[in-house]
Amino acid sequence: MIRPIDIQEKEFSRAVRGYKEDEVNAFLDEITLDLERLLNELRETKEENSRLVEELERHRGSEGTVVETLEAAKSLMADISASAEKRADILLKNAELDAELMKKEARETAEEIARESESIRVRFINFRTKYKQLLESELQKFDSLSMEIFPELGGDDHDLNYLTRTQVGRLTAMPEQKPAPVEPAPRDTLRSTKV
Repeated sequence: MIRPIDIQEKEFSRAVRGYKEDEVNAFLDEITLDLERLLNELRETKEENSRLVEELERHRGSEGTVVETLEAAKSLMADISASAEKRADILLKNAELDAELMKKEARETAEEIARESESIRVRFINFRTKYKQLLESELQKFDSLSMEIFPELGGDDHDLNYLTRTQVGRLTAMPEQKPAPVEPAPRDTLRSTKV
């Protein structure tokens, strides 16, 4: 490729009927200037082309990175979704187990309260029976003492005994009623209470 300096330094041989030297030099100067301008434009174009190629490579590299990032994000979202589903399943199973445990404990507590209620009912019946026996025993003692102290009353004492026995009979002849519900006491208190 011809350089502008080559044009400037070019020497032509002289001939008898040659061109005018000034016109040739002026024309060569124009060619030199145009060639320098074209070479500068070519150099700038090559630099811009290099810069654009680098930028293109950078964008291609970042495009690959973006695609990799998107793929990684998709994979991560799939993992998160699967993990969330597993966690939801575990939470649901734990809740079901807790509910079963609570039902079992409630059932056991209800059974224990029923046993304690039955025990209290039996103790109440035993207490009532013993109290009735005690009252009858005391009435017999009262009858016996009243006859000893007031033998002259005779039949009147019979009326007094009849009235007293009638009252006791009403008390003991009352139909067996279930006691009113009692609020459950703490377990330790119920077990330590004896009638």
